[in-house]
Amino acid sequence: MSDTETTGETYRVVMNHEEQYSIYAADRELPAGWRDAGRTGTREECLAFVEEVWTDMRPLSLRERMAQAGA
Repeated sequence: MSDTETTGETYRVVMNHEEQYSIYAADRELPAGWRDAGRTGTREECLAFVEEVWTDMRPLSLRERMAQAGA
């Protein structure tokens, strides 16, 4: 049985200004500082998407500082 069949919930992938990902119940208003990342589905589908796209766990600001230091 899938997550939506057992709980009835659909999730969406969200991202903050540091390009960090999370999932959130699709029927709830987004918390401050988070935006929709364009993916909805079961909990498992959303977590699989996050695992696929979030390959660098460092916050955006750190990645940018490291790139500037290396330039």
